[in-house]
Amino acid sequence: MEFFLCVIGMVMIVEGLPYFAFPSKMKEMVLMMVGLDNEKLRKFGFFLMLTGLFIVYVAMKGR
Repeated sequence: MEFFLCVIGMVMIVEGLPYFAFPSKMKEMVLMMVGLDNEKLRKFGFFLMLTGLFIVYVAMKGR
């Protein structure tokens, strides 16, 4: 559970960093995302999940 909470905290740091560093650009990005159709967003989200899964696999394989 401790490891899980650590991972969630790290994800929140990485996710929050662009909003902190570039708030106006993030507003533009969100407005751009509103204009995209659901299928493109779904494919992008799936790609991100697969990439994250691959990174976790490679990191855990080296243990």
